[in-house]
Amino acid sequence: MKLYQFILLLCLYVYSPVIHGQTKIDSVQFFLDENILNVKLTTDLGNLLSRRIKDDTQKAVFTCKLPDSTEVSEEISINLRGKMRRSICYVPPMKLHFNTPNSPSLSPLKDLKLVSSCKVNSVYDKYLLKEYLIYKMYNLFTDKSFRVRLCNVTYEDNKGKKKPLTHYAFFIEDVDAMAKRNKCKEWEYESLNTEKTDREQMTMVALFEFMIGNTDFSIPNNHNIKLIRPKKDSTAKPFVVPYDFDYAGLVNAEYAAPAELLGIEKVTDRLYRGFPRTIPELQAAIQIFNEKKDTLYELIKKFEILDNGYRKDMINYIDDFYTIINDKRMVQYTFIDNARIQ
Repeated sequence: MKLYQFILLLCLYVYSPVIHGQTKIDSVQFFLDENILNVKLTTDLGNLLSRRIKDDTQKAVFTCKLPDSTEVSEEISINLRGKMRRSICYVPPMKLHFNTPNSPSLSPLKDLKLVSSCKVNSVYDKYLLKEYLIYKMYNLFTDKSFRVRLCNVTYEDNKGKKKPLTHYAFFIEDVDAMAKRNKCKEWEYESLNTEKTDREQMTMVALFEFMIGNTDFSIPNNHNIKLIRPKKDSTAKPFVVPYDFDYAGLVNAEYAAPAELLGIEKVTDRLYRGFPRTIPELQAAIQIFNEKKDTLYELIKKFEILDNGYRKDMINYIDDFYTIINDKRMVQYTFIDNARIQ
């Protein structure tokens, strides 16, 4: 090879955005971006909707625009996940696998859960938007929380047998990414008793779940929670990170019902599922909730993609929570006298 040819190839290598990944998506910025991401997912839609994927993966083409307005369309793979929503939803919940040889631009996203509207109608879109907003609300209280990215997804059949479907969905940050930015790693050992987790963080989780009216979680059963612990302290108690809020009273989905053993009739009936805390512990957590109140309400009010009536209902529901936590007798009654004992 002549010298000038070598220099030319070297320049192409140095300045090529494709080779050097300049067009690769930023996995951190992806979840910080507040813009709705327009996505087209092209796959065997009939196979997907009939659940014939089972535990196998299915190829799909993921199309979207990168922040620099470059359109990317790359082959990924998908598989089904979840239990309850997988059994009742028209479009089942999925996990998208971007880290494939055929997706160089999207590969930094690795594997992400995609939560779709359970059914293709406006009511279920509202359920999804409210659940998305709950994730954003919890982000206000702690960095030890999952980030989410709202999307408008068009599902297109690569066989042309099914009409395209378009509705809202959102991506949930991968647990390893969430743990990494908190200088932690996922707890991958045996399940734990609730009181063997970080006490201060668990207090925050229990109060937040009470605020949104969610009883559908369990630490010992690893149900709708993830545990993370500091990388550099193997003796530290793990932190509880909640997710999956579609059974919350704040969402009030028509398919959601509380477990019979809880003794409440509907999901909008609040029930504290935490263990007793001292008044000073509760006061410390309540102070944080009071400090975040205006920001929390502003988040809801500005979420104009959700109808105004739904936003008002959410604020009214949360108002009741703030009435409780700012009444000393109600605090004693709710979070101490009637807290869990086992």
